[in-house]
Parts: sequence; C-alpha cells; structure tokens
Amino acid sequence: MKDVIVVGGGIAGMAAAWHLRHRDLLVLESEPRFGGRVRSERRGAYWLNWGGHVYAGKNSATGSLLQSVGIEAAPVPGTLKGLAFNGKVLLDGLVEAYPFRVPMSWSTRMALVKPGLKVRKAVSHYGKMVARRPNEDYWTQQQRVYDFMNDKSFRDFIGDLPEDADAFFKPTVSRSSGDPEQITAGAGVGYFNLVWSKDDGEGLTRYIVGGASTLIDTIAASLKDYCHTGAVVQEVIHKDNSVVVRYRKDEVDYEEEARYVVMATQAPITQKICKDIDKDMSAALSQIKYGPYISAAFLTNENGPQIWDKAYAIATPKRSFNVAFNMSNMVRAGEPIRQQGSSFMTFSPATFARDLWEKTDQEVIDTYLDDLNDIFPGFSKLVAESHVQRWELGLPYCFPGRAKLQPSLSRPSGRVYLAGDYLGTFYTETSIQTGATAAQHILSHLGTLDQHMS
Repeated sequence: MKDVIVVGGGIAGMAAAWHLRHRDLLVLESEPRFGGRVRSERRGAYWLNWGGHVYAGKNSATGSLLQSVGIEAAPVPGTLKGLAFNGKVLLDGLVEAYPFRVPMSWSTRMALVKPGLKVRKAVSHYGKMVARRPNEDYWTQQQRVYDFMNDKSFRDFIGDLPEDADAFFKPTVSRSSGDPEQITAGAGVGYFNLVWSKDDGEGLTRYIVGGASTLIDTIAASLKDYCHTGAVVQEVIHKDNSVVVRYRKDEVDYEEEARYVVMATQAPITQKICKDIDKDMSAALSQIKYGPYISAAFLTNENGPQIWDKAYAIATPKRSFNVAFNMSNMVRAGEPIRQQGSSFMTFSPATFARDLWEKTDQEVIDTYLDDLNDIFPGFSKLVAESHVQRWELGLPYCFPGRAKLQPSLSRPSGRVYLAGDYLGTFYTETSIQTGATAAQHILSHLGTLDQHMS
C-alpha cells in the first residue's frame, strides 16, 4: 500500500508531491507531460510560454517551494501597465491619464471618469483587505477574499459603457477567463490590484528564470521513479482505512491502494472520478466555473531595439487577444548589449477564446499576426517560430455566489484532499499553497500513524 497517491501532475500536484517526496508516493498524470496549464519551452536565452508565468514573492508558499527545489526566481522587470489602443502604444505614465493620451472622443473620456474612480477606490480597499492577518490560516484569508464584493458582477459594478470605454476595462478583468458579466466585482477589482500593485513587491511579481516549466520539470526529474504520465485515473473510492485508485495506462488497467489521496485535477474532473466524497463537496465541485483560453507563443529574430523592450504586459483592447506579454523582457533587463530576437505570448481568454475556437491553429496565428502588425508594424516579418495552445478548462473564475461554496471545498472528504487553483484567488500561488497544505495535513496524519506502529 502506498502512503499517498497524487492525481494530477500540474503545478498543484507537483507541489504536493515535492512535500511528500520522502514517503511512499505515486503521481498519476493523464497527459503526456507534467505541468498542466503551466507550459514553457527553452529557445536559447529565451523561452516560449503558453500558460501561467507570474509567481508570488519570497514570503509565500511559492517562495518556499522555489527555494526548496533550488529554482531561481526574480522580480518581473518593466511595466505591466502597457496599453495599445486605437493606434497608440503607451508604456509609461499614470494609468489614470491613459484615456487622455489615446485617440477617443471626449464623451467616452468623460464616461470613464466615474467607473474609473470607483475601481481605483475599490482597489485601495482590496489591497488592505487581501493581506493575510497575523496567525491567520490560508482558508480564512481566502474566504474573506471571496466574500469581497461577491454579490454582483463586475458589469453591475461599473455599469454599461460606450464601446471604447468598456474596452478599457475588459482586457484586465477577463484575464480570469470570465467576461465582465460573469465574474464578480471583487474578482475584477482583484485583477486591477494585481496589475497596479506590481511595484510594491506583493502579489504575483516574480518570474521563474528559464521559464515556468523549469520548476515542474525539475520536480518531475527528481521524482521520476514515482511519477507517471499517460495514466488516466478512472475512479477514486474509499475503503475503511485507505483509498483505491483505478487508472489506465498504455491500454492496461491498474489498481493502487493508498492511505491518502491528493486530488490535484480540475474541479469537474475531480467531481467525476471521486465516487464517494462528501455530497456537499461534490455539489460544490460541480458548480465551479471555468472559462476557455487560447494562447500563442512567438519567437522573433529582429536585430535591434524595439518599442516593446521595456514592457512586460501590454493590454490590447478591441483585438483578438486581450494582452500581449513580452516574455523576453526578463532577459532584456539583464543583458549589457541588446541581443537578437524576442519571445512573445498572446493571450485570449473567455469571449476572445470562444471567437477563435473553431479556427485552425494557422488561422489563429494569422489572426494574431494581423493584430500584432497593427500594433507593431512589420511584426510578422520578424517571426521565426509560432505555436498555439488551447485549454477548454482554462481558468476557474469567481462568479457571484462563489463565496458560499468555499466551506465545502476547504476541508478533506475522508482520506481525499483537494488541491488546485479553483480553491482560491491567487492563481499559481493558490495551486502551490493548496498542494502544500494538503501534503502537510497528510504528513501529519502519517507521522501519527508511524508513531502508533513503532
């Protein structure tokens, strides 16, 4: 009998596995690679990226994991507040002044004043509310964050606006893969806080040197004897003092028994294969909502400085993607002489993704390049490599009423513990924190069992 089986080899599952590495462990991942919605690939000094790419600071579960594994991380350089709008690219200055620096009518500018002030005030409240309090556990903090402005959508909060005014808000709030009509006012405000608070060193402010997959790949290599890809778990069922996991790999059915299980799969998958978990937990899992996203990675080969060199994230209203990320910005900030090429990621969540979903990968690339050429004239001529990634279950988003589900998800069901980004509001940090928390509880139980057996 195994001590623990971890189902799911994404960032939450691998975080749990790392903390459980000294026990009799098995990690089962259905896909041919580990990482889930974290995916990057090295290209010389750069890396292509398609998924989660910003991480929490040193005083976090992420910081502890990175230090333990021996992975280098550094503050994201450059601006997160770039804007490409109506033919103008802005990479500096006060965000509040942007409406007066891009082409738009005065009536639209005036329409932005009231909702802009409301969002700015709410962000100030959010920044104070979200900080973990002395001796407060993770779940208590998350419940408070979920409760914040959870009774209305972001659309209800800012009201109906002219097209150009509405476009100012949509790229930021839809990064959660939910549209303004779907996500809560609090979640939308939280995304603005994430972008605007970058300079204070809090929140998701660091990148992993070498690309996000460096962390996952290093853990997987260290635990290679315990980790299996292509292992599709079909059911998880309790026995009196253990849990049975049935899975299929290479067209062969297997059954393993463990004292505990960490379910680090997305909510609907967890709900489907966990046959006898608590009914309230099962009901809560069935109500978690995900939005899709499509991303593309571009490697370019230009030989000189470019307008985007000092930017990390550029919001792109009214385009086929809502934000463009300069993934080579990290390399750029530390090189004495500007080297050849760049690495870009375009990100299309929610409605942006649904509008592209039926297109072929090449059609998606062509659509992206049309927009990139409008923003950065001649961009397509610089492209040496491009690839598309699609996730139907892209990101879980916080919808009105989501807060009431949290108590049913924040405790184990028998010997099954949950982990994943749908259990909180801090994205990659939530994944790592919940994986670590599940592992710590299991280690405590196993330690007690060891004492009784000795």
